[in-house]
Amino acid sequence: MALTRDEAWVQLCEWTEGAALRTHARAVEVVMRAAAHRYGSGGSDEEAWGIAGMLHDADYEKWPEDHPNRIVAWLRDRGEENIAHAVSAHYTKWNVPYESLLDKALLACDELTGFIGACCLVRPDGVHSLKPKSVKKKLKDLKFAAKVERDEVTTGAELLGADLGEHIQFIVDALKPHAAELGLDGTQGARSAEG
Repeated sequence: MALTRDEAWVQLCEWTEGAALRTHARAVEVVMRAAAHRYGSGGSDEEAWGIAGMLHDADYEKWPEDHPNRIVAWLRDRGEENIAHAVSAHYTKWNVPYESLLDKALLACDELTGFIGACCLVRPDGVHSLKPKSVKKKLKDLKFAAKVERDEVTTGAELLGADLGEHIQFIVDALKPHAAELGLDGTQGARSAEG
């Protein structure tokens, strides 16, 4: 793999100035690095899977109407066809087939990571005591985190052959060590309530 994490982060920051989308990119990177060990080939997949998670929405802030064309083209220009394909496939409106475990994992982790993040923001201790049962209950409330595509959450888990509850727990566990960095430790909600 030619593309480094540092190069990917520089590109993300150049196209994504907003803290929320950068945080989402970092959260999905964290989860995808863990997913490489659970669903992929482990260490040999970790860098590519992490970069796919980081860059999947890199062009969304500046060019939402053109997403993900620009980041896919940027990746292809660097010879990162596997990552480019996964980013293409995660954008379900393109109907790109899910061919690899990377493709399936990115779909399975992207929306659900964002949704779990939203669940953490309304809990006093954030991610630390979050259980799959609570996440599933919130998924049924279509007004909560309304922009999250529920179909992508369930389809992603099905493509990986993963039980949804176990997949939720996997993502929660992957996020916990990074809770403070990602604002998922309960302090965000407390600060919002005070502000």
